[in-house]
Amino acid sequence: MKPFRISVPASSGNVGPGFDSTGLALGLYLHLNVLEANILQFYSDGESISTENHFIWNIAEHIAHKHGITLPACKVQEANDIPLARGLGSSASAIVAGIELANQLGNLHLTPEQKLQYGTEIEGHPDNVAPSIYGGLIISTVFEEKIEHIQLKDIDVDIVAYIPNVELKTSVSRNCLPDSYKRDYAAKASAISNLTIAALYSKDYKLAGKLMEEDLFHEPFRSELIPNFSYIREEAKKHGAFGTILSGAGPTMLSITSKGKGATLQRYMSNLSLLADYQIKYIPIDYQGITIQD
Repeated sequence: MKPFRISVPASSGNVGPGFDSTGLALGLYLHLNVLEANILQFYSDGESISTENHFIWNIAEHIAHKHGITLPACKVQEANDIPLARGLGSSASAIVAGIELANQLGNLHLTPEQKLQYGTEIEGHPDNVAPSIYGGLIISTVFEEKIEHIQLKDIDVDIVAYIPNVELKTSVSRNCLPDSYKRDYAAKASAISNLTIAALYSKDYKLAGKLMEEDLFHEPFRSELIPNFSYIREEAKKHGAFGTILSGAGPTMLSITSKGKGATLQRYMSNLSLLADYQIKYIPIDYQGITIQD
């Protein structure tokens, strides 16, 4: 077996009002370095002792079992840039990494569509899995058991992320949402979502940013769980952001700003005393999705 390296990007779900249907791939990565070995050795990020029952390896074995094969022993070293439980798709990236690990070790020759199907079955929805596989902005839904998706690959904006030093489990953030929405409310929320995607497609980023901040599906209910939600949004807008949104279920927030202006916004926001405990990063959009290197 030749050594190889799997890289899977982070992702941001929802992208404002695209609730549970829109996701954006971001340039933070989960890497797996895979070497030949006589016994299985899986080293979690930063650990020097092999981890038993690792989530990614369990996913790989699950996929292998579906295809009736046994994966060969190997040494896997994980290196992960994606903060956990911060709304940056860490679980989806791990799932996609496990699927790709099985694909490479088992010579399964899975198509991207098969990877998306498997990932969605495990994750429960495609909005984070899809961008981690394909890259770019993905709008997706499960329709009659088939996952339909559209990819946008030429979004000319910069992204600045505000990552607080606190975790927020998706289950907690989801529990604060209503069980249902009234018809008129849902119609307006859907219209905002539709127009946001149209604005992104048309490259009207000023309109897209404005609409992203008008989400009705989840941000009004989650904002109280997010430290400095209004402050970050207001300060970013003062310094050129088109709009600032929750990344997935939070607590990370993302600002969308003009191409070439991300580093300037990042520097300004990093100097705010209320955000001293944050990681504030300019993060490029990833357009490749999963990559394999020898």
